[in-house]
Amino acid sequence: MAATICLTNSGLIRSSRRLSSVVRRGAFQRRGVVAMAAKIDSHLHVWAPKEQADKFPYMDGSTEPPVPGHAEVLIEAMESAQVQGALIVQPSNHKFDHSYVTSVLQRYPGKFVGCLLANPDDSGVGVSAMEALVKEDGYSCVRFNPYIWPEGQQMTNEVGRALYSKAGELGVPVGFMAFKGLLLHIEEIETLIKEFPNTRVIIDHFGFCKCSDPDSESWKRLIALAQFPQVYVKVSAFFRVSEMEYPYLDARVCLRRLVDAFGAQRLMWGSDFPWITQQCGYVKSWEILQAGDEATGEKLLTDQETEWIFGKTIQTIFTKGWQ
Repeated sequence: MAATICLTNSGLIRSSRRLSSVVRRGAFQRRGVVAMAAKIDSHLHVWAPKEQADKFPYMDGSTEPPVPGHAEVLIEAMESAQVQGALIVQPSNHKFDHSYVTSVLQRYPGKFVGCLLANPDDSGVGVSAMEALVKEDGYSCVRFNPYIWPEGQQMTNEVGRALYSKAGELGVPVGFMAFKGLLLHIEEIETLIKEFPNTRVIIDHFGFCKCSDPDSESWKRLIALAQFPQVYVKVSAFFRVSEMEYPYLDARVCLRRLVDAFGAQRLMWGSDFPWITQQCGYVKSWEILQAGDEATGEKLLTDQETEWIFGKTIQTIFTKGWQ
């Protein structure tokens, strides 16, 4: 279901929701591109329920997940928000055991695309593991988490370069999670971007740049990545970068600057489920723009920009993902 933003007579911006017969039937257009009205979540996680911990163990040794995040909970949330598809990012609590996410991809064909977690072990086993997950299990993206690299090493080490290069060969984008701050990793990211220009890049969660200081060096370096046409940014997990409560009004100027720099065609919306359920909730995570427009009395994005960010951008990256 699409969210159509319009001005009422009172001058406030409100949301008018209409469900087309195409989306109601769950039908998708041919050639792997979903109907224009579809909303696609670019960033979320799923993990096994505690009842299945024996079959799908948690790598941190715990016996239950931090919050409910199994597929059935996600499907219910997506239906409530009229979200038609999503990119599932391998969660850290299952680490390199992709069996649960793989089972979800297999149970819901055409609804989800998988993003695997790169294994940067010195042995180099991660390269063959990544290739197998892509070719055999259908994963379409790989996440680089710099905090699981061997101590004292960077993502630009020999293994990192091999993983990044192979991702380009396989045609899968690399997503970067700069959880502790973009400036800690921007040199590594830029090095890989320049050395392997054929590998697409996705920066997670606004690059974890804090919206309280939109003129910071972090924001300048993130904006500067717009010069590389293969770089995309997820405008996701607003609660991680905003210093304000919902609807995260301090993020509006940052979002607008990203649109002006990258274009809406290189930005994509994401919820960061299930962590978002502990914040504003899944449905409201798709109403941030609308709520901000109403609070400020100003429309931040055009309808066309919103359409790209809510679904069309990610469909151009993963053209065979949602059918």
